[in-house]
Amino acid sequence: MLRQVVEMLDLPGKKMLMDCTTGLGGHAQAMLEQASQDAKLIALDLDESNLRLAKDRLANFATRARFFQANFADAKEVLDEIGVDKVDALVADLGVASTQIDVAERGLSFMAQGPLDMRLDQSQEITAAKLVNTLGQEELADLIYEYGEERYSRRIARAIVNARQDHTIATTQELAQLIIAAYPGAAKMTRRGVHPATRTFQALRIAVNRELENLERLLKILPEILAVGGRAAIISFHSLEDRLVKHAFADMVVAGKARLLTKKPLVPDEMEINENPRSRSAKLRGIEIPN
Repeated sequence: MLRQVVEMLDLPGKKMLMDCTTGLGGHAQAMLEQASQDAKLIALDLDESNLRLAKDRLANFATRARFFQANFADAKEVLDEIGVDKVDALVADLGVASTQIDVAERGLSFMAQGPLDMRLDQSQEITAAKLVNTLGQEELADLIYEYGEERYSRRIARAIVNARQDHTIATTQELAQLIIAAYPGAAKMTRRGVHPATRTFQALRIAVNRELENLERLLKILPEILAVGGRAAIISFHSLEDRLVKHAFADMVVAGKARLLTKKPLVPDEMEINENPRSRSAKLRGIEIPN
């Protein structure tokens, strides 16, 4: 949703920019191209490999961009570290990058054989394998239900716990097969093309990376780090994220700290969905800090 983000942030004249989820640098590049010629960009990403790729892409803006391997929840700490008080435009794209999903070794996809990893920051200790193999059955079921909104969470958790009594569950496809086997036959036929493992893998990824807690922290500090007239654009990809963004933005408006730029979320157009099917669930919301 690059076009919509650029339009929402109203970048001409903006001088201090932040990309909280730099990924491959697409949003960062567009922001620098559209903002003031002397605009500076602060680029954050948890994934060191993504930052390297983004640096290459933004080589022409080398003197105007600074890169930090950091969680967006720590955006204020990064700003404090470099002596920046406020930013004029901020974007956070909460989707997982294709470079992460498509690399089997990251363990984010059930479509390829890989280790049950799922860490976006490879330096952290907790992996999906650790959760799958150590959590109690009830705790695992609650996690799958809460973060994956999976109606068959108890069946799936029971299947996992039974299987791990014989051996450690170590790979993505082994887990995916356990989930498929745990699904009722009729339910498998009514998923409308959605793989039965989708929600469980989402739940584990969210838990491993503490995605919702970190999003809550980012939303809480937005009024502190956005300048007057500053704008934030946040793209979410599932209902749990979108609900947090929607409610946080509404609370900011009630408190007089922000103005909504989107009464309803913007969604990708048909052309973008055709070009990038993974974008089909994206929702974009934005706010502006009033005078």
